[in-house]
Amino acid sequence: MARRRLTPAQPGHLASAPAAAPEAKGLSFAAAPPIAKVSGQSAEAAALRELAEGIETARAEGRMIVELPLAEIAGGYLLRDRVHLDREELDALKASIRSHGQRSPAEVTPLAAEDASGARYGLISGWRRLRALGELHEETGENRFARLRALIRPAGEAGQSYVAMIEGNEIRVGLSYYERARVVAETAGRGVFPDQATALRSLFATASRAKRSKIGSFVALYEELGDVLRFPVDIPERLGLALVAKLRDGGGAELRRRLAEAPPEEAADELGILEAFLQPSVQGVSRAKQEPEEKLRDGLEMRAACKGRKITLTLRGEEVDEALLERLRRVLREELGG
Repeated sequence: MARRRLTPAQPGHLASAPAAAPEAKGLSFAAAPPIAKVSGQSAEAAALRELAEGIETARAEGRMIVELPLAEIAGGYLLRDRVHLDREELDALKASIRSHGQRSPAEVTPLAAEDASGARYGLISGWRRLRALGELHEETGENRFARLRALIRPAGEAGQSYVAMIEGNEIRVGLSYYERARVVAETAGRGVFPDQATALRSLFATASRAKRSKIGSFVALYEELGDVLRFPVDIPERLGLALVAKLRDGGGAELRRRLAEAPPEEAADELGILEAFLQPSVQGVSRAKQEPEEKLRDGLEMRAACKGRKITLTLRGEEVDEALLERLRRVLREELGG
C-alpha cells in the first residue's frame, strides 16, 4: 500500500501562528473581555465607596480624631461648669502640650449654623486644652498650636452635651457643690431643661439621692449670693449647707451687706466673713460663751471659748511653737489624766 503524504488543510494557518505570538505578549487588560473589565472596575469602585462611607460614618459618630482650626471652635458654646481657672494647672498643661503636643482629644459638636465669629463647631469638653493651645499659638506663632485635635460628636440635645461635659469634669477633677448648683440653675434658666428638678436629675443621674439633695441646697446659695461671692468654689460642703439654712431664715440681706462692706481679696478672707455670719448673736439660747483675748505675758495671748461640751482654746504670739504645744499637752495630761 502506497504511503500518502499528510499536509495541513490550510497551509497558511500554521505559518501565521508565530507572527501572532509577539502580539499575544503585548496583551493588556484592555484586551480582556468587556464583562471582566466592567466587573473589575465595579469592584474597585465599591471598595473605594465602602472605605469613604466607613470614614464618614466614623467621623459622624465621633470615633475619628480630626484636627480643627481654633478659629472654627466656639469655646462658649456651653455654660462652663468650672468657675475657677487654676493658673498653675493651665501653665502645666501648656508646658506639656509644648513638649509633647496635645495628647488627649477634646469633644466638639457641629453648630446648626455658623455663628458671627465664623465658628462651625461648639466645644463640649476640652476648654482648658483649647485655652492652652490658643495662648501657645499667640505666644509662639507656631502652626502646630493653631489646631485642636477633637472628636466630632453628633449634634443632639443641648442637655446631652451638658451631661457629657459634667461627666468629664467629675471624672477628671471633681466639681465643687457650688459649681454643680450653678450649672443646674443656669441650664434650667436658659430653657435647656424645663425646671431645676429636671436639670438636677438629668445632669447628675448617677449621683446618690443625698448628693443631689445637697446640690439642690447649694442652688439656693447660688441664687441668693452668686453675684457677690468672689471665691464660691472654696465653700466647703458643711459651711455651704449651714449658710443655706441661715439664708432661708431671711439672713441674705445682712450677709450681702457684710460682703459689700469689706470685699475679700482672698478665699480665706471670704470664708472668714461667711463663718462669722454663722456665729450666734447675743440673743438666743445655748450660745457660745467666748471671752476676749487674755495676755498671759509678752509674746503670748490666749482666748478660750466654751460651747456645750466643747472647749476651744487659742494661743497666739511669738512664743507659740511646737515646744509650747508639747508642754501644754503634758500639763493637761498631768492635771486631767486622772
